[in-house]
Amino acid sequence: MEPSDEHIGARVRYWRERRKLSRKQFADMVGRSTSWLDKIESGERDLVRLPMIERVAEALGLDPAVLSDESRAQRARQCVDACEVQSIRRALAAYPGLQSGKPEVVALEAVTGQAFYLDHAWMTSRFTVVARHLPSLMAEAQRAVQTASGRDQVAAYRVLVTVYRLASSMLLKFEANDVAWLAADRAMHTAMLVDDTWSLARATRSVARAMTSIDEQAQAITTLLAMADRMHGEVNTNAAELLSLHGMLYLAASITAAEQEDPGLARDMHEAARATALRYEPHYNDHHTFFGMTNTQIHRVAALVRLRECGQALEFAASIDPKAVAGLSAERQSNYLLDLTEAHTGVGNYRQAVRMLGRAEQIAPEEVRCRPLAHGLLRSLLGSTSGESARLVGQMASRAGVEA
Repeated sequence: MEPSDEHIGARVRYWRERRKLSRKQFADMVGRSTSWLDKIESGERDLVRLPMIERVAEALGLDPAVLSDESRAQRARQCVDACEVQSIRRALAAYPGLQSGKPEVVALEAVTGQAFYLDHAWMTSRFTVVARHLPSLMAEAQRAVQTASGRDQVAAYRVLVTVYRLASSMLLKFEANDVAWLAADRAMHTAMLVDDTWSLARATRSVARAMTSIDEQAQAITTLLAMADRMHGEVNTNAAELLSLHGMLYLAASITAAEQEDPGLARDMHEAARATALRYEPHYNDHHTFFGMTNTQIHRVAALVRLRECGQALEFAASIDPKAVAGLSAERQSNYLLDLTEAHTGVGNYRQAVRMLGRAEQIAPEEVRCRPLAHGLLRSLLGSTSGESARLVGQMASRAGVEA
């Protein structure tokens, strides 16, 4: 294990606070006093005995090396871990409506603000931020729906749909697919209770992605197109509010068709999204979807990669304005670069694949260092590169804790 300028106690404090444990709670968990914990966290007393390090690590849900090894400590800090995924699972298992007594009134404005903050964190690929705050926000949003007055009811339901969607997206990122399906289904059920087109369109995308993750592509496409058809008339009368959501349904359908290995349908759905994007105007509300021609184009690249048409994907990507891509969210940009990494790998252009993956890491470190999908790309490149490219991909793999 490597020496560190940061003492173990500082790491204990960091993880205790990240787990949202008070000093008293944590001291009780490890069978020590709060004064003992204060001395450990301040560095006044060293935590050096392995049995005690293991006890503290177990209470925090960590591998002991995360407390004692500098490189492991750095990698763990930057990624969502199993305990945080489990916290999201537990939040989904709560049914506050079954509790007796009148629920505490929740300030809808505060819950809405927190949901907006986590939505922004998601778009910037700061998944650790989302994971830390999502379980408590889910409970708050559930109570907001229970206590909202008539005029605030739709707004409360929209917040809860947003929170369930974030949970589903987070779980899909880290391949907890069955639970992601549960979160997406909760979003859809919530949206159907209020019969709000905004909520239904957003929930439908989440449900479709979750269905695709468990190999239910045909049903996912049916669901997406049913929602697109349902909202068609309303889109025509309220394009500024709903057009972006309508277009994103077609983009989701294009990716799902590609996953189903149906190139014709994938192309048709891309063209439907493109036609929608041509109607889109800058002052329209994109609801954090970043819908528009550029997002439509990079979805086409993603579809071609999933169809294993890597050469076509790269040819199409060459027609996309890089400056327009740079205007998208970090999450969208980095996933586009991951698609390009896979495409370049597919045609044997490993040097360019490493370059794309390096750019993705610069834009959104958590996407490359923490996601199983990116780890798979790193392992592939570790076995395929040489020279400077091998050195660069080796450095990325080291930061991600990936071995060949």
